[in-house]
Amino acid sequence: MTFYDKILSSLKEKLGIDNLALEIPREKSFGDFATNIAMQLAKTEHKSPRDIANTLLPKIQEIDFIESADVAGAGFINIKIKNDFIINSLRTDSSIPKHSGIKIDFDYGAYNIAKDMHIGHLRTSIVGDTLYRVTKFLGNTPISYNHLGDWGRPMAMIIAWIVRTFPNDWNKSDFQVNASDLNTFYPAASAYAHEHPEFLEQVQNIKKEFQKGDNDYYKLYEKFSEISMAQMHSVVSRLNIVPFDNDLGERNAAKYLEPVEKILRDKKLLIKSEGAEIVELKRDDDAAPMPPFMFLDSRGADTYDSTDLAALYYRKITDNPDKIIYLTDARQKLHFEQLFRVAEMSGIFPSENLEHQYFGAITGSDGKPFKTRDGNVATLTDIIDAVENAARERAPNLPIETIKMIAMASLKFNDLMHDTKSDYVFDPNMVVQFDGRTGAYILYTVVRLNSALKKSDNRNFCSISNISNDYERDLMIKILDFPRMIETMFEKRAPDILANYTYDLCQLANTFYHNCEIKNDANRIAITQNAVKTLSTCIDLMGMQIPKEM
Repeated sequence: MTFYDKILSSLKEKLGIDNLALEIPREKSFGDFATNIAMQLAKTEHKSPRDIANTLLPKIQEIDFIESADVAGAGFINIKIKNDFIINSLRTDSSIPKHSGIKIDFDYGAYNIAKDMHIGHLRTSIVGDTLYRVTKFLGNTPISYNHLGDWGRPMAMIIAWIVRTFPNDWNKSDFQVNASDLNTFYPAASAYAHEHPEFLEQVQNIKKEFQKGDNDYYKLYEKFSEISMAQMHSVVSRLNIVPFDNDLGERNAAKYLEPVEKILRDKKLLIKSEGAEIVELKRDDDAAPMPPFMFLDSRGADTYDSTDLAALYYRKITDNPDKIIYLTDARQKLHFEQLFRVAEMSGIFPSENLEHQYFGAITGSDGKPFKTRDGNVATLTDIIDAVENAARERAPNLPIETIKMIAMASLKFNDLMHDTKSDYVFDPNMVVQFDGRTGAYILYTVVRLNSALKKSDNRNFCSISNISNDYERDLMIKILDFPRMIETMFEKRAPDILANYTYDLCQLANTFYHNCEIKNDANRIAITQNAVKTLSTCIDLMGMQIPKEM
């Protein structure tokens, strides 16, 4: 049982109150913990919250690890813990809560074949990777899916453009696609199609033949797909993201459309509508519009809706996960509401075990979508390069590998510290600052603590024996709060809780470092070792790396 759980369970048992909850005050003078239980009880007992709090105080003070308890404000109860209990907890707590091992499929990344990864892929990649790491850390089984855009009209557009650009060579066995030009093909084809409807007709014909399995088109697809996947993996590696367990998208999902269609037909869910086949989703209790789910379009072709449902079906029959969590931007909220409703109606997957975790936008200082200096939409490579350049300008004498670590930590921490559902402004020069709420500051703190440990006389792991001041005490309590924090972060799917805990821990660690001599004090060496261990865990869970020096 963790530090927090021991305190909470003891209070519940002593007071006989099951719904008691504890908060951790931002202002340390208020105590180590606080509860507003008296204010909650006042509603049912029809008494003053302060009167109720004062009746609870004597019972709280009887608990052996409570140093003191008092009433503040309208009826808050503030609690301070004895030092011996803090010391013993830090000696004995494993600080790693373990779950029963639920299986969770994560859908994030969602990169597109033959298209540059852009700034819109940043949050899904970073947040998805962190949730994946935390899920595994807690003893669960995460399975990650990069749901590729590798089917339908976009692929047909690229094939049609290559056929048009290289009419005499595209289907030859020795034909090679130029990697540097590949990402320009789709924008060029899309622009051309707006002015030339006959080209768009060719695209539709190629799509039909490609999806039927045309050998020449498929060989061409395999050529540029291989190049595109290599580019994706290169960017994923630069971001230090755990490699996806599955790079499977719409093309794989299309293989399962037939059994999914049979399920929908057997349940009489598909109806004709203007040539298309849809599932009506609207219910009498819907407060907002709920458009139908389009399974087949008016040409009889599969759709974005249908391939997502088929992908869900594939994961059910392959992984049979307890939950599936999708991570995309907020613009897809309605789509996933529709998908989850069809999954429930069809019996393919229970909607209560499907989650859509959506993101706000990343903007420039003007509040508009972030762009490069030349005014173009920023690719992920542009973003990474910009942050690395900013880090190099700030610390030109550091080795290039250290610069890359600082840049990635800065980029990731800047994203993770914000509420995922909120927009935020991105400025490469601001995120690499060594002071303030930044990834560089996080790394600098742990590098500094590691340096102090290297200079100490005793480099073996020490045991904490006493608390001599509040700098030590505050840091120790924050370390002990890690298990509660990581559980809360996982339950709420809120990486900002982890990021901001890490920053707060760094602040306390730096205050301790500045005010307490570490080198020849075994007790403080032990506190420092515990701080480094916890910080290192947090940093790893955010996909950041610690340099040897800064």
